[in-house]
Amino acid sequence: MKKLYETSIINTGGRSGEVHSPDKSFHYQVTSPGIKRENTTNPEQLFAAAYSACFNSALELVMQQAKIEAKSTVTARISLYEDPEGGYKVGAQLEVSIPGVDKAQAEELVTKAHGVCPYSKATRNNIEVELTVVD
Repeated sequence: MKKLYETSIINTGGRSGEVHSPDKSFHYQVTSPGIKRENTTNPEQLFAAAYSACFNSALELVMQQAKIEAKSTVTARISLYEDPEGGYKVGAQLEVSIPGVDKAQAEELVTKAHGVCPYSKATRNNIEVELTVVD
């Protein structure tokens, strides 16, 4: 498999620390979900940002291949659950809007994008991912 890109992020302090890239172009203070601190984020928000951006790019590729010109938005909701078997797990809900495309066609495009998106591939059979087309 040909590698197209690689990056790294460093964490210190776990959920009460920071994440940053070696060149410091990416830097955030992190905290646990539910704790409100100015200028902080949490791993679930970072995952939601990454998954929504990746999925929307996959959707744009699928729409381009189908010769559909439309603007789409993807809202990712990432939930943190207590795992009855111990520890924690996450789940994802992706809400997709494609104005000007009828719902049946939008659902078909979303299903195809789910097959293309690297984040969808990485999470498949690992976490619950719910896809919803909204107006």
